[in-house]
Amino acid sequence: MPRTVDRDEQRRRIGTALLRLVAERGLDEVSVRTVAAAAGCSPGAVQKYFRTKEEMLAFAAELAGERVERRMAGVDTALPPRRALRDLVLTTLPVDAERRAEAVAQLAFAVHAAHHPRLAEIRRRIDRDIRHALAAWLESTGCATGAVPVADAVIALSDGLALRMLYSPGEQARLLAALDRALDDLIPDPGTDRPPRA
Repeated sequence: MPRTVDRDEQRRRIGTALLRLVAERGLDEVSVRTVAAAAGCSPGAVQKYFRTKEEMLAFAAELAGERVERRMAGVDTALPPRRALRDLVLTTLPVDAERRAEAVAQLAFAVHAAHHPRLAEIRRRIDRDIRHALAAWLESTGCATGAVPVADAVIALSDGLALRMLYSPGEQARLLAALDRALDDLIPDPGTDRPPRA
């Protein structure tokens, strides 16, 4: 049993180093050698846990998805729905150094997934999991009918804003104001007389 735990820890350490490398230097810089250097181990040690570069990328993509889901799980969804939804979206946006590094890696994986079916399937599964959880929560609050389309709209909004913030970090305040405007349309504050949009 301890050997299994150690193996998982080593894989996570290597995956974390790969994510850091992607965030700092881009996906083109990822190789067994560069990941080994970033992880502080030998290329042979990396190959002990990952047979190929694609296997490393797939694991790191899973790890990145776990981080986002864990951050989302930390949001207080008992808050008023409009505020909680904003907090959920903020977990995915590059508004600080840590989330910016994750967003860079996520974008790199998304582009890579266009030509690599295994990575594409991982990305689709993460998207499905997030959409399902978000739609279930929206439905439970009663603040949106047709919760799945609203969840899809929120995810698309998040993805678009994250991309814009990566290449235009100076526009963060304006883009967050755009987020607020879009969320007002999707889930009006309880004090307004506008019904939730389907």
